[in-house]
Amino acid sequence: MSGLDGQNPLVLVDRENHSFSVARRSFVDPVILEAERERIFSRCWLYLGHESELAKPGDFVTRQVGGRHVIFAKNPKGEFRALLNTCAHRGARVCRERSGNAKSFQCFYHGWIFGLDGNLRHLPDEEAYPEGFKDRPSSGLKPVPRFERYRGFAFVCFDENAVPLTDYLGKATEYIDIVADQSEAGMTVVGGTQEYSIRANWKLLAENSYDGYHAATNHATYLDYLRNTNGGLANVALVGEGRDLGNGHAVVEYKAPWGRPVAQWIPMWGEQGKTEIDAIFARLVERHGQERAERIATRNRNLVIFPNLVINDIMAVTIRTFYPVSTDYMQINAWALGPSEESSWAREYRLFNFLEFLGPGGFATPDDIEALEQCQRGYANAGEVAWNDISKGMNRNPPAYDDEAQMRAFWTQWNSRIGGTAA
Repeated sequence: MSGLDGQNPLVLVDRENHSFSVARRSFVDPVILEAERERIFSRCWLYLGHESELAKPGDFVTRQVGGRHVIFAKNPKGEFRALLNTCAHRGARVCRERSGNAKSFQCFYHGWIFGLDGNLRHLPDEEAYPEGFKDRPSSGLKPVPRFERYRGFAFVCFDENAVPLTDYLGKATEYIDIVADQSEAGMTVVGGTQEYSIRANWKLLAENSYDGYHAATNHATYLDYLRNTNGGLANVALVGEGRDLGNGHAVVEYKAPWGRPVAQWIPMWGEQGKTEIDAIFARLVERHGQERAERIATRNRNLVIFPNLVINDIMAVTIRTFYPVSTDYMQINAWALGPSEESSWAREYRLFNFLEFLGPGGFATPDDIEALEQCQRGYANAGEVAWNDISKGMNRNPPAYDDEAQMRAFWTQWNSRIGGTAA
């Protein structure tokens, strides 16, 4: 498979010998990063936000997505909009607030005022402009080229010719449905945004997000903590499998012994917790039937939507995105997600689980950050030690949850966009 120069490969696959290798150059070469920005982040569907973040007309949040500044807003008609946060006049960012509720957005530079639909509403000294200037499409805030939603998750794409969102998500919709079906009233983002950074290449976090192989060693402290906590674990074996979902998306789905607010009880939660969990599970059965209810309640999922959306449905539900600033530095945003109707008891334990394991100060994330940053430092030797091995499980079908089939799915898609045609 050819690299960017047409000669040096970035991914090597030897199916006969069950070998899959990725060039460490892929993590350090600024030419590759520029290609990723053009061929991946400018052409793939990217997560923008969740509908629950905009509860009322006039609500908005501002985000950086794929290197662009975007306003995600709900207009007075209750319609969701995604607008490029750039004034049509001189290019200044129009909205400088992170979130809020507004009837319009005013550019602080020259005072142009835009509606939540993006249309230009007012500009000072309007008579100095030709008749109809305010109504020209080019005078307003430009909509993102493509904006679509699925089950409350809102996505944008900067390629007007991209396939529809549901086609892009493909088989991954099954797992988004499982998350959305946890609630009868709708899932909601809980609290604010967690923001942090990692001094490592963005693709390392994509790999790590469904890498079951590292848990026993890298997260040994957390597992020991649960074992030593009275009632901290259920009598459930850690077992599951990885799945390639197409288009670079992949998932690991597995059973695990920790508690899940929807709906796996652990003794530490006591009798009140058992009553709560039993009621949650009964409602799941009523809505979805026994088999699907058990899958929703007792199985965990680490889902990666190519290129940079992670949905962890484990001891809590987390939405996480990440974007490269440089070859060795990324910025991460994360949100907790939960059923909007859940009780205060369930919400308390959901947030406890979220912060304890998944938060930037929890048991898992600092471990992962250290591992990824040490990998990035090790790539200083990429000239002499040139390849990462991602072969685990190639000789096994179906692959286990701690094999690397899901990473191979990611790299095959990445290589088809960046380095050549996968063999």
